[in-house]
Amino acid sequence: MAKRQAAKQTGRAEKLEEFRRTQEKANRNKRIGLFAGGTAVVVVIALIAFLATSGGSKAAPKNAVIAGVQTFPGLSTTHVNGPVKYAQTPPVGGDHSPVWLNCATYSQPVPNENAVHSLEHGAVWVTYDPTVVTGAQLDSLRKLIPQTYAILSPFPGLPAPIVASAWGVQLKVTSPTDPRISEFIAKYRESKSAPEPGSPCTGGIDGPGKLS
Repeated sequence: MAKRQAAKQTGRAEKLEEFRRTQEKANRNKRIGLFAGGTAVVVVIALIAFLATSGGSKAAPKNAVIAGVQTFPGLSTTHVNGPVKYAQTPPVGGDHSPVWLNCATYSQPVPNENAVHSLEHGAVWVTYDPTVVTGAQLDSLRKLIPQTYAILSPFPGLPAPIVASAWGVQLKVTSPTDPRISEFIAKYRESKSAPEPGSPCTGGIDGPGKLS
């Protein structure tokens, strides 16, 4: 009788030990699974962050140097009445009208003196030779122009097919596919280097041929 009870107890102990080992193994596998799952989540988050910061925008950083940009320091900010003779074509600053040009896309040339006042407020002014940039090229150029603090207008007699201007700076390019146009806009639109950044680009006057 005693031997049977001892054997019975031994068998029970072995079953308990086997059950304990099984539970430990299951818990260990669960911890490994949780760790692997957590690691995968971290990797996915890191990948998303990398793509978000490195792959999306092609615009140059604000402090990047854009090849071909000319600078014109020391420009006057005096308000005057009547026409002004400017040293640059189109002008990039200097004496100008007391009333700024409303930022928009125009199908006709706009007054220099009003456009320069808009540059003083931090706008960029993209001009194109209407005898060269037409049709699909003009459509492509229009798509690059932001809805605020930007002016697009034809300008007969330009020194290049397309000229982008902001206060004190200018870039000449030959095609609307040139990535420097977008880089110029990103860098100089609402730039702190303008004399009056943040001043309005609406509430002034409309030029002829305003489209939007």
